[in-house]
Amino acid sequence: MTLTILLVLILLALAFDFMNGFHDAANSIATVVSTGVLKPQWAVLWAASFNFLAYFLFPLTVAATVGKGIIDAGIVDHYVVFGALIGAISWNVITWLYGIPSSSSHALIGGLAGAAIAKAGAGSLLMAGLGKTVIFILLSPTLGFLFGTLLMLIVSWLFMRASPHRIDRWFRRLQLISAAAYSLGHGGNDAQKTAGIIWMLLIAATAVSPEGMPHWMQASKSHLPHWVVIACYVTISVGTAFGGWRIVKTMGQKITKLKPVGGFCAETGGACTLFLATGLGIPVSTTHTITGAIVGVGAVRKVNAVRWGVAGNIVYAWVLTIPCSAFIAAVAWWVGTLVL
Repeated sequence: MTLTILLVLILLALAFDFMNGFHDAANSIATVVSTGVLKPQWAVLWAASFNFLAYFLFPLTVAATVGKGIIDAGIVDHYVVFGALIGAISWNVITWLYGIPSSSSHALIGGLAGAAIAKAGAGSLLMAGLGKTVIFILLSPTLGFLFGTLLMLIVSWLFMRASPHRIDRWFRRLQLISAAAYSLGHGGNDAQKTAGIIWMLLIAATAVSPEGMPHWMQASKSHLPHWVVIACYVTISVGTAFGGWRIVKTMGQKITKLKPVGGFCAETGGACTLFLATGLGIPVSTTHTITGAIVGVGAVRKVNAVRWGVAGNIVYAWVLTIPCSAFIAAVAWWVGTLVL
């Protein structure tokens, strides 16, 4: 692996990180924009700021899982990383074009799995780390749903005697806090996934030719260079600042109509889920999490307040994300072996 190829792959990883922020900006800002609490341009800047602040708050547990716990480190080379990133980026572009809030996280996991299987077969997958991730495909939206529902019930009981105008005024302010908390969770979980990919790449490059690498780029299983983490947090924040407008409407209004109180409960429920998963070192889908929380908030009002057809279409995208990104990654791995 030459230094040029290594730098190109790092830039490709950061391109995925940017697209992750761009694609998932809707998750962070959809509720606060749709309820009218913030205008879109201010909402993305608010979310981007807290995406970056997550760097100072969360340990690198998710980066460790992605970098060392999904596929066998012994098979990792530039072809595997290239295939994984192309698979994830391609699926993100496809779903963004159609305005579908799919999971960038699971696209990346699918990409890693597809490229690893293409090179070394299914035995190259580490089932402990992959199993936790697969379990949380179901668990993260379920927890989001439960937290969102519980918070909505508690708030409804506490403000039972308050006038709608007073409730709206209070929760317009509180939604700024909940949007910030959700953006912290988003940055803390998602930026680390790209850091894990670059970590994996640097470990492989250091093992092959340490003398050909600058000292500041060298990495080991116990050492992730700080510049990698900072670069990933900055990049995802910039991506969020540009915003994925095609998906905002789907997340904010098509699933269910939200008021500030509902937006607060959905964002807070989603944030609680993301904080829990990041603490456990599990890469989860911020898209799945906030969708589950929004559905939970809508269902508290009444079951038919949720447009279940729209929610169902989103679930179809979730089911397809890992196999589709894995297939694209396997093809990209094969192409990479021919051209890199």
